[in-house]
Amino acid sequence: MDQQRRVRPELAFENQPPPRRLAPHAAAIGATVHDPDLGAGDDADTEIGWASFVLLYDPAGQAGWAGPFRVIAYIRAELEPEIAADPLIGQVGWSWLTEALDTRTAGYAQISGTVTRVVTEGFGAKQTEPVATGFELRASWSPAGLPATPADAVRSAATPATAHPDSAPGDLDGHVAAWCDALCTAAGLPPLPAGVSPLRPRSRRRP
Repeated sequence: MDQQRRVRPELAFENQPPPRRLAPHAAAIGATVHDPDLGAGDDADTEIGWASFVLLYDPAGQAGWAGPFRVIAYIRAELEPEIAADPLIGQVGWSWLTEALDTRTAGYAQISGTVTRVVTEGFGAKQTEPVATGFELRASWSPAGLPATPADAVRSAATPATAHPDSAPGDLDGHVAAWCDALCTAAGLPPLPAGVSPLRPRSRRRP
């Protein structure tokens, strides 16, 4: 996590329990984006983005896969109401992921997914709470050029410390970095050149 934290100090990572029934081997990590204006911490109110990254391995492959590996990604972030109301937010949100994959990875195949606009309204005792709007992206794809053995790839997915933004071609780290890029964009963080860390927290910006 060290490199990603240097590039994006607003990101916090954690290991997550992987799904047990989707494939013989799996690993999972989660990430949270904290509002750079408030700083990271235990206060849930500072969280503005959430995501999970799951790597599956089945030596026999599965229907819809392009090889023995499959990535499942989930991204959720707050959106301003006017952004959520944009009819193109689905297309734009999907491009955040595909452009990051094109930039960060050696290749991918059989990508699919959905983008959902979420509106949360309070009723009863919560009717005075403001309406909240959000963005959810669910996607899966088959990464190209992963290690020949599942142990190597699963170990890489379970250790986000290795997620270097300028990863070598064919490395899973590039897919993790692309996932982080898409999450940060969805959360409204300004883009940064690869390998460059901000000298101070940036103001929150909506894409």
